[in-house]
Amino acid sequence: MVFTMQSVEDKVLNNIKKCGRGKVYFTSDFASYGQPKAVSKALERLVASGDMVRLARGIYLYPKIDKELGLGVLYPNFEELAQSIAKRDHARIVPAGNYALNRLGLSTQIPMNVVYLTDGSQRKITIGQGRGITFKHAAPKTFAFTNELAMLIVVGLKEIGEKNITPEQIARVQELVKASNTNTMKQDLKLMPAWIRSIVMNAYE
Repeated sequence: MVFTMQSVEDKVLNNIKKCGRGKVYFTSDFASYGQPKAVSKALERLVASGDMVRLARGIYLYPKIDKELGLGVLYPNFEELAQSIAKRDHARIVPAGNYALNRLGLSTQIPMNVVYLTDGSQRKITIGQGRGITFKHAAPKTFAFTNELAMLIVVGLKEIGEKNITPEQIARVQELVKASNTNTMKQDLKLMPAWIRSIVMNAYE
């Protein structure tokens, strides 16, 4: 009986097929499959064959393909990709800037380049077609919140500013607060600037 050594490319392909489509991978995920150069070459070949899609340097996708509507490759959204990167780096993140406002429903605009605050490494990732994700380092106290919505509200409202916030925006924030976990939201009141704390507390009156 003749045994053949499985190539790095075959190892990668077998692994991603087991995990299913739609998953984001990093070059480092396959570090045990061979030398760095061999892994990079294998990924290049899989991209060329259409089995994988290169999202950015060192970041790949085993894509879901939409055949019913003819949409082709279904790419992950910003949040999915950012969370994958944060998980790899063992870092915490929170949307910032205009993207935070969009997530809160305070803006309908989805920026082509989104910003996240992180307690991990500061970096910018270019995805292509003018899109990108920027991770800005923030102080640990930014992530001291128990309630994720409370953290997002503070980041978002700071972006607007106390003097610029409108009654409609206040109403929207209070609507979100009422629908959230009351106990953890109230635990985080002490972490909020006074003017944001007042907005949140008024939601319970």
